Amino acid sequence: MAGHAHAAPDPLAPHASWSVTTRGTAPLPPMGWNSWNAFNSDIDEERILASAQALVNTGLAAKGYRYVDIDDGWWLRRRQPDGRLVIRAERFPSAVTADGAGSFRPLTDKLHAMGLKAGIYSDIGRNSCGQAYTANFANQPEGSQLEREVGLYGHIDQDIRLLMGDWNFDLIKVDGCGIRAMTPANPLVKSGAYRALGPLVDYDTLSRTDIPAVRGLYQEVSDALARTRPANDYVFSLCLWGSADVRSWARQVGNMSRTSEDISPNWERMLHNLDSVARRELYAHANSWNDPDMLYVGTGEFDMSHREEARSHMALWAMLNAPLIIGFDMRKATPDLLALLGNTALIALNQDPAGNQAVLAWDSDTVQIFVKTLADGSKGVAVFNRTGSAVDATLTAEQLKLRTDAPVDLVDLWEGKPARFTGETRLGLAPHQTLMFRATGQREHAGGLYLSEQPGAVNPAIDGVETPMADPMIHRGLLPWKNTKGSGERPIYGGWGGARADATPYGQALRIGGETFTSGIGTLANSRLEVRNAGFARFVTRVGVDDSALSATAKVRFEVFADGRSVARTGWIKRGDAPIALSAPVQGARIVELVARGDRTGLQNDLPVTWGAAALDR
Repeated sequence: MAGHAHAAPDPLAPHASWSVTTRGTAPLPPMGWNSWNAFNSDIDEERILASAQALVNTGLAAKGYRYVDIDDGWWLRRRQPDGRLVIRAERFPSAVTADGAGSFRPLTDKLHAMGLKAGIYSDIGRNSCGQAYTANFANQPEGSQLEREVGLYGHIDQDIRLLMGDWNFDLIKVDGCGIRAMTPANPLVKSGAYRALGPLVDYDTLSRTDIPAVRGLYQEVSDALARTRPANDYVFSLCLWGSADVRSWARQVGNMSRTSEDISPNWERMLHNLDSVARRELYAHANSWNDPDMLYVGTGEFDMSHREEARSHMALWAMLNAPLIIGFDMRKATPDLLALLGNTALIALNQDPAGNQAVLAWDSDTVQIFVKTLADGSKGVAVFNRTGSAVDATLTAEQLKLRTDAPVDLVDLWEGKPARFTGETRLGLAPHQTLMFRATGQREHAGGLYLSEQPGAVNPAIDGVETPMADPMIHRGLLPWKNTKGSGERPIYGGWGGARADATPYGQALRIGGETFTSGIGTLANSRLEVRNAGFARFVTRVGVDDSALSATAKVRFEVFADGRSVARTGWIKRGDAPIALSAPVQGARIVELVARGDRTGLQNDLPVTWGAAALDR
């Protein structure tokens, strides 16, 4: 009827579905090797194949390191007028073809015959990161302005068909420098060497970034991959270095997503990259992983003369379910380095089928304790000294969500030695050391699992963040390529206010009406969480507006859905009200949804809410 207005869809309405992408195949964090940290863009066929052979010969491939990823430096030009990419054939002799364009199919066939997977690199813009930032590096594209436009922009379908279809690569890493660096003010653009594009990404300022446009381009790649590889046998790696609020949407688009700028082989930079994932445990899931960048184990401050630093880097990446991608010239790998990279206990933590990123059980600038619930019910534990001084730490059964009055058994994952404690145990940490354990004991919540023990099964489909804000909790160290030029390192990565396990969205303890909860999910009002239910019969929780809320008048109503059916609901609650218990039947439901509806919009900064002691029970 003319003039009839249709109501906008309710974003908090239950969907009865899991919204993490089902495209691509990365049920566990990918493992392998990438050429960039080892060779930058100075790559050739001999180096790629020698590294691949080393993975096989050393047994690392058998332990899971199967992806061999060719990064920047492989392309010569984009042929005109048909736009086909041309390989730098003098560096890759097996790629030579009669028409001069070349084909990587012989190389990918060889890698596949070795039992490995093959990865390739591109950029979402017209030009690559090498062209934007390292033009003096080897193997930069040649030719006219158009011929040097080797990125995906304007050629997404054509390039994906070529790279992932004709050439049969299994993984594609898509960088974003071409939509960040080629501004009209760039001297390379002013000189006429490159065309201006955007910028769509303002790396330093979220509000000046065109987030929908950036997401739209990466979605186009996702769609092209689905058309080219309908069998779903590929991995899509997003490399936006934490910009464009990628935290909030990557899990709907790709299989792994960079959370920060490039890592460097120094301690401060490792802390920076670590912090970009450490508090995002609810944003990593099977088929879509947080990626703090490649391993730099073996180089610089992580070489084998820095044993504790190398061990910490490797162990923390394993605990956080980071893709384990080696960035070392494998032709030079020593036995000690191979032993660390091939540590079966650490690999088992990373590749555990439960898919839970470790949760911070203790957080400070000095010591952090990460706990990861494993598929067999045991706990992976990392006690990490961030500082250059020796410190003592206390590990408690409560931090492990085990009973404080029953024995806890530990196995040291470095030395294999067993230990036992009840209640708590004192630990000494050397500078930069990470102690690693596997822990077993009697569960604090015997009837099932706290949601904060299974972050891989909890997806903040809508986390209540209306305006992306930069996360101030990330370590700000010196950038090797920048040093102390400018005015300092500033918070830049979107994510502040995102949903958390065992903490409020702003990092405070969970507390409702004066009662503190050591387990629970903290999110914002106007949020909807999806929870995968693995055969549990009942969802239980105690809910309320968190005591850290700024507003004393805004109200929230909590509701639980099982496959779209409302199964429990509160009235309207405000700050200071006592927690309200909910017990909802969810037997047979695949998806449980937790909705916290505010009585108004615009509550992002005012109204954290808490699902206290939230658990699925048998």
